[in-house]
Amino acid sequence: MEQKKRPLIYGATLILIGLIMGLGISSNLNWSSKATTEETKISQEATDILSKTGRAMAEVAAAVKPSVVNISSTKTIRVPAGHSPFFDDPFFNRFFGDEFGRLGQPREHKESGLGSGVIVDKDGYILTNNHVIKDADEIKVKLSDKREFKGRVIGTDPKTDLAVIKIDSNYLPVMKMGDSEKLKVGETVITIGNPFGLNQTVTSGIVSATGRADVGIADYEDFIQTDAAINPGNSGGALVNVRGELVGINTAIFSTSGGYMGIGFAIPSSMAKIVMDNLIKKGKVDRGWLGVSIQPITQDLAKQFGIKDDKGALVGDVVEDGPAEKAGIQRGDVIVEFDGKAVSDPSSLRNSVAGTSPSKKVTLKVMRNGNKQAMDVTIAEQPAEKQKVQGEFDNLLKGVRVQGLTPELKRQLNIPKRIGGVVVADIDEESPAAGLLTPNDVIIEVNRKRIANTKDYEAVVSGISSGQDILLLIYRSGSTIYLSLSARQ
Repeated sequence: MEQKKRPLIYGATLILIGLIMGLGISSNLNWSSKATTEETKISQEATDILSKTGRAMAEVAAAVKPSVVNISSTKTIRVPAGHSPFFDDPFFNRFFGDEFGRLGQPREHKESGLGSGVIVDKDGYILTNNHVIKDADEIKVKLSDKREFKGRVIGTDPKTDLAVIKIDSNYLPVMKMGDSEKLKVGETVITIGNPFGLNQTVTSGIVSATGRADVGIADYEDFIQTDAAINPGNSGGALVNVRGELVGINTAIFSTSGGYMGIGFAIPSSMAKIVMDNLIKKGKVDRGWLGVSIQPITQDLAKQFGIKDDKGALVGDVVEDGPAEKAGIQRGDVIVEFDGKAVSDPSSLRNSVAGTSPSKKVTLKVMRNGNKQAMDVTIAEQPAEKQKVQGEFDNLLKGVRVQGLTPELKRQLNIPKRIGGVVVADIDEESPAAGLLTPNDVIIEVNRKRIANTKDYEAVVSGISSGQDILLLIYRSGSTIYLSLSARQ
């Protein structure tokens, strides 16, 4: 009898468990649905804040977009001739036709580029990057209202990668120039340009860093770093603050793929304004000159020179009869302040000096023997760069242009003090030395004759005949090597 009851008891128990579980599942489903509803609910306050932020960004973008233009440039590229002896062989020309022979002749083709620019004056002056319009045969400027104009170059400054062009139109929408010195890390900024030829593209982000130097883009660097998307075609476009003011000119990106990776650089408006004013008024940039060689302060050097931290620029050398020497600055001084502005590193001092008008008197503060001293110095005009030797010799060094190896060039190219000579500035594609010599090679000897400067180089090379072989001793990539130029090659 008890054996018959057990299945009934088990069955009832299972039914009861099922009911309990069913109720639990139903309860859980109801709770989950309720929780989901509560989690996705957005408060009116949050909606209002985001709506106001969105409207504000849209207003700023709408206000500044008309001042940003599309720049397209065209330049002629010369393709060097082939070097095969078969190109001039009548036998091959007979069978393959005259077109075969023409393959050995120099050819030209047109190359187009796209970039951006910012209207900075109602009379048609536009600020952009030098590399956007470099060597351009033709420049076309397209405004936001689809009008197109022919642009002409007013002036360029490769040392900052800035240029000013002009179009013949009046009463254009001008972007107000802001003060990049007031920018703070974390501040919201907007970029406007023409990435990949897509006109009037707006992106936003924050200021990631200021005062970026040693990036390797230009000689004078004080970049604003931003995570606002910058892509090819954005160069020369605007970096704008929330007040719709121009605080930077977009110039480059850090990328391993050629596209946006969250790091972009813009030339600050404080630097751009000085360059722009000089280019518009004079067609060139007058830079200040102090007459010192400087280097960074390491922790070890700070201890040696009695400095509490590694801020400042250590004077390694003083140019004879230069402004610094006349003011009493000595080798071993650490410049910590220039014209009321703290000097954080050599780059900041170079930028401050370069941006100072020649003949202006400023006060420097230096650390000497652990004591701070103030000195007045009158900034001079930066000496003109030594002219390149044009290389119009009738021998195997024809088409090779060199220039003097200055202390500044040595620093830039990381050349040891023991190395002297002349540095190769550029080489014609048709030069017999093309493919053997490369820019930035330092020529130490020519035919076993020591070269100390451009005068030595001209004297030695001018005496070499057209059919004479040449032996060069050069410095390249950390070592010295011999190169032989043979007239029989």
